[in-house]
Amino acid sequence: MGPTPHDLPTDPRELRATALQALQTTDLKQKVALAHELSAQAASLFIANSHLEEPENLPGRPAQPLLIAPGKVPRRSPHTPAGLAALLHAIAHIEFNAINLALDAVWRFADMPKAYYRDWAKVAAEEAYHFSLLRAHLQEGGHDYGDFPAHDGLWQMVEKTRHDITARMALVPRTLEARGLDATPLIQAKLRAVGTPSALRAVEILDIILADEIGHVAIGNHWYRWLCARDGLEPVAHYRALVVQYNAPRLQAPFNEAARRRAGFTDEELAALLA
Repeated sequence: MGPTPHDLPTDPRELRATALQALQTTDLKQKVALAHELSAQAASLFIANSHLEEPENLPGRPAQPLLIAPGKVPRRSPHTPAGLAALLHAIAHIEFNAINLALDAVWRFADMPKAYYRDWAKVAAEEAYHFSLLRAHLQEGGHDYGDFPAHDGLWQMVEKTRHDITARMALVPRTLEARGLDATPLIQAKLRAVGTPSALRAVEILDIILADEIGHVAIGNHWYRWLCARDGLEPVAHYRALVVQYNAPRLQAPFNEAARRRAGFTDEELAALLA
């Protein structure tokens, strides 16, 4: 059980400290609730530009699932009930991590425009909604979040970019999360081939997630370009340099070009991906 709102010395009127409180929380239901509350109250909360001390043991998460190296996560066929549950669990784990990375983007970086913090508070709430949909679907099949091992790749990049907001915007939303835009239609095709009611319900959930994730990647694109303009950086060239500096994963085809365009990727950026 993680800290409750009453346990943490947080000014409820301050948005960044409230996001940090939600990030520290280990209880699943409480984290989801706090993410929704943060977004609902974001327009009225005061935003401090002061430095916030980073607590230990971020992010807050439950004892399960067991976190293992990406290459050691078992691969299972979604054509079996256990394999389908494992696939749903893997997607739920991505969405749980996405709640935490959005909350981290809110609390960690000071001196940004108010719209930046409200954008990422909105993302945190939508990721919490996605996680809740997937967790409920897992529970309908007799499983729950934590039943299968998972890896921690998303959060590792959050850690790497903790001192560089431009790198964070470049390499988390518009790189790692954008991979979801490419992967989701492929996953949906596999689930349609399975054809069971559970698999087809998962397709419907992924439709919701894909529509929202286009907006999340667009937010990352917007703030990456805003930061580049502020600092006099050329976005495409600086992105290439950040990929090398932070050893970001190389993206591979196929790419969901339509979704990437809707998320704000330019012709030049898409051409660089395809090359």
